[in-house]
Amino acid sequence: MRVFVTGGSGFIGSAVIPELLGAGHRVLALARSDKSAETLRAAGAEVHRGSLDDPEDLARAAAATEGVIHLAFNHDTFPDMSRAVETDLGAIEAIGAALEGSDRPFVVTSGTMMLASVDGVATEADTPVPGTYRSAPDLAALALAGRGVRSAVVRLAPTVHGRGDQGFVPRLIDVARGKGVAAYIGDGTNRWPAVHRLDAARLFRLALESAPAGTGLHAAADEGIPFKDITAAIGRGLDVPVKSIPAEEAQVHFGWLGLPAAIDNATSSERTRNLLGWKPEQPGLIADLEDGFYFSAS
Repeated sequence: MRVFVTGGSGFIGSAVIPELLGAGHRVLALARSDKSAETLRAAGAEVHRGSLDDPEDLARAAAATEGVIHLAFNHDTFPDMSRAVETDLGAIEAIGAALEGSDRPFVVTSGTMMLASVDGVATEADTPVPGTYRSAPDLAALALAGRGVRSAVVRLAPTVHGRGDQGFVPRLIDVARGKGVAAYIGDGTNRWPAVHRLDAARLFRLALESAPAGTGLHAAADEGIPFKDITAAIGRGLDVPVKSIPAEEAQVHFGWLGLPAAIDNATSSERTRNLLGWKPEQPGLIADLEDGFYFSAS
């Protein structure tokens, strides 16, 4: 099918496009800059110049294709995400309206970190805590199933790892290098799920091809790695000591990472695997850290 992809030149999108092309799909990719357009063409995609700030244009692009994968999100205003969420919602609603009644697939990106789990392990039946920045886009995408859109939400683990990662793990490494110590909070038993970017890309393709309407899916290969284990791998990679710090020192030590570094976010992907036959095949997060490239590239 011909697929419209937003965020195709990003860390995950740059893996999704070859995954789609390798499966025989054609890709129309959104580019907001000349650099992105050049990258996307080199990857084999057709380019659509535009941005998330023009929902009418997004709708026209979506209407001209047979399915949509929405990966783009504007993090430029971090930590104030209100404007980014408003833009994201506008994009989802415009694309959803263009696909309404067609039963065409629309795969939207969300995250696991803000899921409201009741038993300590988040499942695909859980939804983000109301008021968190992923909540409204996540629910809006799922609601499109009632309007004749085969919508699905892929909730990414907070740690999507692999070469080129610019997310939480490189920031934790930067903090440890700067402080001369790799720290965890309290006993460090809070858990982070993780997924390799190539395994995540495969899940986006599978969701596009066969996810039922209104489905929440979890891109979590490692269900929950104790934060202390992540810290220990960083300590080995940098050859710095590893230590516990009290919760009241987390904000000073980690900066804006203080809150996510304390979150317990164990996440199951059992239903996702059973429903779509998704089988993560790439190295886990600790194996990637032990490989060493995270430290040579930082």
